[in-house]
Amino acid sequence: MNKIHPSAADALKDIVADGQLFAVGGFGLCGIPEALIDALRDSGKKNLTVISNNAGVDGFGLGKLLETRQITKMISSYVGENKEFERQYLAGELQLEFTPQGTLAEKLRAGGAGIPAFFTRTGVGTIVAEGKELREFDGETYVMERALVPDVSLVKAWRADTSGNLQFRFTARNFNPAVAMAGKICVVEVEEIVEKGAMEPDHIHLPGIYVHRLVLNATPEKRIEKRTITPKEGV
Repeated sequence: MNKIHPSAADALKDIVADGQLFAVGGFGLCGIPEALIDALRDSGKKNLTVISNNAGVDGFGLGKLLETRQITKMISSYVGENKEFERQYLAGELQLEFTPQGTLAEKLRAGGAGIPAFFTRTGVGTIVAEGKELREFDGETYVMERALVPDVSLVKAWRADTSGNLQFRFTARNFNPAVAMAGKICVVEVEEIVEKGAMEPDHIHLPGIYVHRLVLNATPEKRIEKRTITPKEGV
């Protein structure tokens, strides 16, 4: 089975549709699938619900899909750094399911592991727990959280072999493995594709069984969310 597609647009063309649930890897702008996000924008699909730790920044990452009004709901942990997100949310134009960061990661992990729900103490007594089942264990109250199983997952990895085995680089791993495992269909953008057997087994962070499609983006922009420079004496 050939998993490699010639472009991000080709990798998405027959699997995306209006109203789908997407999960997108990344943390801030670190480890986001830039080319796949652009291809999803260019597809014109609308009424999308997107699971992601955050929603990019204005004009980059998922911020591009907010500008085109293709996203109607975000399931996120952090919603700062994006003025258009803030404007749409406060205007009632964008739904938000605000989710604690660890809970969001576990909801994706559970989805990939076939676990339909789990209990956690995080969010008990707050708006996070509103409308959800509460249960007591050993004298403590827990809230039940449902797993997330997106229709399509968009993932960024550093390297893949032709079978789809993935290697992530440093902190760009972040949410990407959990996002990949949770999706019914997983599309991965990588900077390098090597032949099967070229990667050391211990260097494989996620097996190719979770990966359905690959696309090469050898020169991603990798924009920095906030560039901070330390002043130096005499400069």
